[in-house]
Amino acid sequence: MRSFLAFIFVLLLTGAAALYASAFIVHQNEQALVLRFGEPVGVITKPGLNWKVPVVDTVDIFEKRVLDLDASPQEVTALDQKRLVVDSFVRYRITNPLEFYKTLRFEGAVPSRLGPIVESAVRGILGGVNFSDIVRDKREELMQRIAKQVNAQAAPLGIEVVDVRIKRADLPEQNATRVFERMRAEREREAAEFRSQGTAEANRIRATADREVTVLKADATRKGEELRGTGDAERNRIFAEAYGRDTDFFGFYRSMQAYEQAIKAGDSKLILSPDSPFFKYFNDPSGLAPKP
Repeated sequence: MRSFLAFIFVLLLTGAAALYASAFIVHQNEQALVLRFGEPVGVITKPGLNWKVPVVDTVDIFEKRVLDLDASPQEVTALDQKRLVVDSFVRYRITNPLEFYKTLRFEGAVPSRLGPIVESAVRGILGGVNFSDIVRDKREELMQRIAKQVNAQAAPLGIEVVDVRIKRADLPEQNATRVFERMRAEREREAAEFRSQGTAEANRIRATADREVTVLKADATRKGEELRGTGDAERNRIFAEAYGRDTDFFGFYRSMQAYEQAIKAGDSKLILSPDSPFFKYFNDPSGLAPKP
């Protein structure tokens, strides 16, 4: 009886061990490749509990998440023969575990295969454009072209390239100072040209304004002279008309104006003979000359 119970216990224990060895779990961020005697027999991409043949089957687990790979910095010569050091990185995911296993076997082999593909694409595409396009004008477009080319070459590896980015694009150390000095000289030349254009435009505007002021002043002077002449003519006409109507009063009025102008300052000195006609209204209100 005891032997039978021991046999049952061993049998249950063996079954539990076999059951444990047959089960494996694929998590949400994983995918699995089942190998039988080292040969692929199944791909599992959905999470959950799965089964395998104990001892005979093995399971390789691969990441389903997006992974990063830093490419080695490399020197690139642009189309305009300017050199720069480019440091880039690539983001990728394993989309075909079977092809990935056949070509790379394990994730640690990715840098040695994908790295040269990225470096070649970066060197080829950036070498076909000018320096300014790389660092400023067309950088986003160039990154898309590089990612497309890398993705096409990485597809046979079971890899999908999500993105390729340039972390740093600097001038080689020996060229940086010379290029910076040339760029500074170009900017200073452009600034001097802009200042020269501004000065020329300011002088033109100032000359135009001065010319317009001169014309306006001349017109104002001419109009003033015309108005003054018209006023003088009208005044003379009125004086002549008044003189013709009452010569005695007109003479008296003109003499009063002369007296006012002569003594209005308060300290005027007049050296005249007492019987001068200028004082005729002082001697006689009627304006008659004194008798000798």
